[in-house]
Amino acid sequence: MSVSLPFQESASGASILIVDDEPDVADLFRQRFRREARQGTYVMHFAASGSEALDRLAAEIQPTLIAVLSDINMPGMDGLELLAEIKQRFPDLPVIMVTAYGDDDRRRRAREIGAFKFIPKPVDFDQLKAQLRQLPNAD
Repeated sequence: MSVSLPFQESASGASILIVDDEPDVADLFRQRFRREARQGTYVMHFAASGSEALDRLAAEIQPTLIAVLSDINMPGMDGLELLAEIKQRFPDLPVIMVTAYGDDDRRRRAREIGAFKFIPKPVDFDQLKAQLRQLPNAD
């Protein structure tokens, strides 16, 4: 199930796609990005699986998508497979990998495939927001 925030979008807003199989993650992001959503800075989109994320990407998310945040460990298509698909279809789209595990091999593989950054769980939302503001299309 994909859900967008029910806040007014501004013409200058930017979209972020969050991909995670845990339903509480969407609620957490809605809560922690409430101010930015109300101000029209970001529009949050959610996908519960890698295949759902690819469907959302194919539908051309609006306003402009500036990043994908993806969990690495998901059933079915995991985050590394999703990363590879995104990089093949949208090579310039930054993909930030989110993981609770310190698996160096998976991090190395993600870096080789083209991960933009890594964020550990639990997410430091202040740090994440600072990183999002530095993205090329974030203005």
